[in-house]
Amino acid sequence: MIVLCACATQNGQQVTDAIDDLIQVAELEELDKVRTSSTDQFYYDELSDDYVILRTRRDQYLVRFTRRCRELNDTKPTPDIRHDPNTLRARFDTIRGCRISNIYAIDKAQAEELKYLGEAPGAKN
Repeated sequence: MIVLCACATQNGQQVTDAIDDLIQVAELEELDKVRTSSTDQFYYDELSDDYVILRTRRDQYLVRFTRRCRELNDTKPTPDIRHDPNTLRARFDTIRGCRISNIYAIDKAQAEELKYLGEAPGAKN
């Protein structure tokens, strides 16, 4: 059992490291805030304990947390907006209680690439 946990942690760290590399290589644009409308619903794809892809109806963003976020497996992925209900801010707002460190603008192709980082070639979910 301990070996399985260690492997899962190791794989998660490998994914986080790969995402860090992709941010540098692709020179992703870092955003201080994301404007939303009050009717926008947020969804996310968990990439690791450190990163998620946050999706709105129109856009996608890569979000990094200030610490590992183990609360992501809860049922409803709603950001906890604190200052302005129409703005999600890095360093101030949280998702599932985990503080957002960085927000990066990504396109659909980058989002797809990020979702498959860490998978073995030919592996399927």
